[in-house]
Amino acid sequence: MSIEKLAPRLHAFSKFYAPGAIRHLGTRYNASGTFLPEPGNTVVCHLPVGSETEAAIVAARDRYLGMPEARLLAFTPISSLHMTLFQGIIEYQRSLPFWPNDVPLDTPIEDMTAIFLDRLVGFEPCVAFDVEVTRATPNGLILSGVTGEDRMALKEWRNRLADLLGYRHPDHETYEFHITFAYLMERFDDQEILRWQPFLEDIVHEIADQVPVIELKPPAFCIFDDMNHFEELLVFAPKTSSA
Repeated sequence: MSIEKLAPRLHAFSKFYAPGAIRHLGTRYNASGTFLPEPGNTVVCHLPVGSETEAAIVAARDRYLGMPEARLLAFTPISSLHMTLFQGIIEYQRSLPFWPNDVPLDTPIEDMTAIFLDRLVGFEPCVAFDVEVTRATPNGLILSGVTGEDRMALKEWRNRLADLLGYRHPDHETYEFHITFAYLMERFDDQEILRWQPFLEDIVHEIADQVPVIELKPPAFCIFDDMNHFEELLVFAPKTSSA
């Protein structure tokens, strides 16, 4: 198969299609795969330890590690695996609209976390949702709500958190939920990325066979110093129904 037949979703990982600078390289992690200090906060759903979902996701991650091109990827630890529900603020993104417009852009991260915790005190959780793996990239897995109701629930969580915390990223409406395995240190050459195309399709099918619905812990407001660990400060227990 020629590089021209590469799926568009994989273009960003190809030297042929995306020869420019790699996002986050040099700020989030370095060229040797070491994660750098990048403090911030976020709302995520971790994987339940010991669950079938965790086993299936870790097995998929292990398959990534077994690929020859794993050398081009900086892998996060298993304990950090999560689905981001709503992006918080981060040290190296101090600009609007990635920051509340009613808080100075030079506010320390620790103070921002305190401000957000204060705003979240009265937050009433939205309804529970189910997600499934729909696609995979060299970075990890792309998720979506299983049903239309699940997708609406995810949207409600994000909209209400945005309204409460005071900002919306440019991709607020189009955000793709995901579980990150690794970050790109170097883009793939033609044959490497073409080898990954069927590999990633297999990964999606294997996970769907094992865990059609991805089990997640309840959403939690977390802090982090880098991408290796996300510390839960406030957990939201979702409603069991919209009634």
